Amino acid sequence: MHEITAQLGTGTAVSLANGRHEWRGDEPPDKGGRDTGPSPYELLLGSLAACTLITLRMYCDHKGIALAGASATYEHDKAEETDGEGRRRTADVIRGRVRIEGEFSEQERKRLAQIVSRCPVHRTLEGGARLEDEVEFA
Repeated sequence: MHEITAQLGTGTAVSLANGRHEWRGDEPPDKGGRDTGPSPYELLLGSLAACTLITLRMYCDHKGIALAGASATYEHDKAEETDGEGRRRTADVIRGRVRIEGEFSEQERKRLAQIVSRCPVHRTLEGGARLEDEVEFA
């Protein structure tokens, strides 16, 4: 199980911690924040990028594949879509570009391309997560 605690600070700034690390989140000025840390969507994309690259590294290490390096860029946007019944809705779209460096066979290239979408965070986002909120008032 993973647990993060968050504490609202001044304005939209949020302090985040997991017991071992501390970091911040905030909104940019055009969203009413002071940009003292990544926005919530940037934190989400960072989680996806980190998980993707860690999964690549672990797979290559496990299979003895020499990975010279890797980088990932993810973007989040909203897109208008029409469902099967003609209703319009806004969908979240995440686009990723992953660069894998090294000398690979064609079979390794195909497998590494598959591994990119197999990281746990990718699978969570793709499959949707059940959110269970509990609210208490102090």
